[in-house]
Amino acid sequence: MKKNVLILCTGNSCRSIMAEALINSKLGECVEAQSSGVKASGAVNPNAEALLKEKGYWRDDYHSKVIETVLDTPFDLIVTVCDHAKETCPMFPKAVKTIHVGFDDPSGKAVEEYAITLDLIEKELLPVIKEELC
Repeated sequence: MKKNVLILCTGNSCRSIMAEALINSKLGECVEAQSSGVKASGAVNPNAEALLKEKGYWRDDYHSKVIETVLDTPFDLIVTVCDHAKETCPMFPKAVKTIHVGFDDPSGKAVEEYAITLDLIEKELLPVIKEELC
C-alpha cells in the first residue's frame, strides 16, 4: 500500500507543487504526494507549471489548495518546504511525523531559478522521502 506524504508551503503555488509533481513522478510506486498551502494562493505559478510540463512531471489535477482540504487525510509524513509553513503548520488530527526541508522561493526571480529549485528538491528532498516512506 502506498504511503501518503503532504508537502506544505505558504502559497502552494511553486515549491510545494514542484515537490508534489517530482515525488509522484519519481517515487510514485511507493508514495502518493499531495501539496497544500497554509495561505494557498489559489494559483499555480506559471513558470513552475511550464517547467513541470516541459519535464513531463505535470498532471492536470495539480492545483493550489488550502490546507483545510487535506486536514482529514491520514498522511504518513508531512514535509514543510518553507520557513513560514514550518512555523504555522497546523496540528493534524491524525498525528504524524513532520519534517522540514527548506527551499528558497524562486517566485518573482529569473526563469532559470525555477529549474535550480526543482533540481535542489530532487537532490535534497527525494532521498529523504525515499528513506522515510519507501
